[in-house]
Amino acid sequence: MRKIVLSFLLFLILPSYSYNLEFFAKFNDKFLDDYIKEALTNNHSLKEADRRVEQFRYEVNSAFSKEFPNLSVSSNYLGTHFPNQDYNIFLQNNSFILPFRVNWEPDFLLKTKDKTNSKKFLYKSAIANQKASYLSLLTDVASTYVNILLYDYLIDKQKEILANKDNNLKSNYNKFKFGVIDLVNLNTANEEVNSQKVIYNSLIKNQKTAIYNFVLLLGRSANADDEILRGKLEDFEYQDNIPEIINSDLIYSRPDVIEIENRLKSAKLDVTVAKKDFFPSFNILGLLSFDTAGGNFFAWNSSFAYLLMGATQDIFRGGEKIANLKIKRAKYYELVEKYKQTDLTAIKEISNALNLIKKDRENEKTSRMQLLLEEKNYISSHKKFKRGILSKIQYLNDKNSYIQQAQLSATSKALRLVDYFTLYKAVGGEL
Repeated sequence: MRKIVLSFLLFLILPSYSYNLEFFAKFNDKFLDDYIKEALTNNHSLKEADRRVEQFRYEVNSAFSKEFPNLSVSSNYLGTHFPNQDYNIFLQNNSFILPFRVNWEPDFLLKTKDKTNSKKFLYKSAIANQKASYLSLLTDVASTYVNILLYDYLIDKQKEILANKDNNLKSNYNKFKFGVIDLVNLNTANEEVNSQKVIYNSLIKNQKTAIYNFVLLLGRSANADDEILRGKLEDFEYQDNIPEIINSDLIYSRPDVIEIENRLKSAKLDVTVAKKDFFPSFNILGLLSFDTAGGNFFAWNSSFAYLLMGATQDIFRGGEKIANLKIKRAKYYELVEKYKQTDLTAIKEISNALNLIKKDRENEKTSRMQLLLEEKNYISSHKKFKRGILSKIQYLNDKNSYIQQAQLSATSKALRLVDYFTLYKAVGGEL
């Protein structure tokens, strides 16, 4: 039921563009998909990004409204005193005036239209920035979840190592009592136990930190750290193929590229508007006023009206306009360079993600081969121990070597899986 509710909420709140959420459903883990949807629904940083986009949307509406005439009306009380002479003018000393005013600047040069379009591109840029926030959150949730699974595995294995080291210490203590080994050997065994305890405590600490970060990403309180259900690292695996080559056109799907591209378009329009500021502005002013001083309130003989049309040219603002144009041009060329740098960064991140996947796959393969060798050594030691031709201490040491190699192999796997999420983010979710 909870899964259905989360899906419905996502349908209502998510923007129209896609994040390829199906990617996270291919890791053979029933919990990750639910956590992804929960984070998208509850994360406060995403809600902050949504509100930022909403601001830009209303700024577009505000700019668009300036393309229409401005009509206003006011109600005024007028108290007057006229000289006591006969001018055959019959005016009341007290009256009410109701003026209707209209002010409109026809957009003959399309300057207002350019301003509106500039705001639209900033709005699109904000949407792209919002998408970047969503992709970062999805990547962080998935990567942190894998790290938690890894810590679960490492801690379980570390418990086995600690148990074996404790057995070694007990065996060495018995040998010391019977004079078989000296105090130095006993202290060495004790130091090994202590060092493994330090490793165990460090893993517990790092696991707690990862879980706290995870619940924060989900929009939960840190007190909910014990409520994180999860699977096993051994079962967590991507059930599809990761491409070894990425089409370079995918960089244009990245939100940072889309964001800077729209900002660049907006800046170009701002330069155009700055140029049009040098031309005269055209204005239409109109007034229709009714009053009670000379008759009935809405009678034509008690009304006053005028219509004024003309062009206005600033005289002493040339320096300001030239400086403004240069500022807008400098901003435009700044964004041109930033756009080029963003393209290079996008290519670098995609190439780096593919390289990480390739190398971590090789490292994982090598680690697994080493694990097989350690497993064979452990099986051989186990047989020798059963036959009584290998000491218990040596057998437990060989077993620990096998367990430690299993930890290294699991770490290699986790690194590879996190690389998948890095690639997902690098290609803008188009994986």
